[in-house]
Parts: sequence; structure tokens; C-alpha cells
Amino acid sequence: MGAVKKYKLGFDAWGLILFLVIMIPNFIWFAVPAPNDILRTDSITEVFDTIASICQVLMVAELCLVINREREKFRFTPLIIGACAALYFTSWVFYYNGVANAAVILGLTLPPCLTFMLFALNRKNYVAVIPCMIFTVCHLIYGIVNFIV
Repeated sequence: MGAVKKYKLGFDAWGLILFLVIMIPNFIWFAVPAPNDILRTDSITEVFDTIASICQVLMVAELCLVINREREKFRFTPLIIGACAALYFTSWVFYYNGVANAAVILGLTLPPCLTFMLFALNRKNYVAVIPCMIFTVCHLIYGIVNFIV
């Protein structure tokens, strides 16, 4: 019960900002289809997709609304912004240039998940780590099964 006392309900604006920034390419993709847009095909991993969607909502809600009282002041580490987000955005650039190989699919799949995971760990929001891990696994299964194998 002591671990529960470390958490409170609140609002972490950085969690929402990070989510919205990472989602920018998705918002563009919803509005403007890419050439060779394989991501718009029907998925054969519907159960994993449903689990991923539920965990994504839980993850974002927990990143934004669950606060660890012992967290440090948020700092964007180079790993979160520099590596994960840049790799993700770069993958979208390749995708919009017609490249849809395994490296690009993995670039569209793993970096955003790692960004959220590293944010949760940075904020000591271990409650959000659980749905983030499940989301990551399901998102990876979706990408690999539908577009790589």
C-alpha cells in the first residue's frame, strides 16, 4: 500500500505535450495519404490491435493524470527527444517518400513506444509503464505481422 501513496491524481502537461508532438505525423497521415500507403490496409492482427488501442488510451491517460510525488522536475533528455523522436519523424519522411521496408516499419513502431516508456521512467510513473509495455508489444506484433513477414 506504501507504493500507492507515492502517486496522486493530477495533470502532467509534459505528458500531453509529448503525446501530441509524437502524434503530429499521425495527424498528417490521417489527412494526407502517403504514396504506397500500406498502413491503410486491413490488419490481420485485430485482437492485438484492440489490446494496443486500449493500452494506448490507458498509457496516455496515466502519463497525463498520474503523478508520482517523488518525481523529479521533468527534463527532456537527449535520448527521448534526440534519438527516439527524430528516428520516428525520419521514418515518416521515408514512408512519405515511398519507402515501406522493414527498417521504416520498425522506425514507425518502436521509437514512439520507447519515447513514452522513457518519459514514464523519467517521471517515475511506473503505473504508466505497464500499459506502455503491453502497447509496445502489441504495436510491434502489428508492424511485424502485417508489414514485415
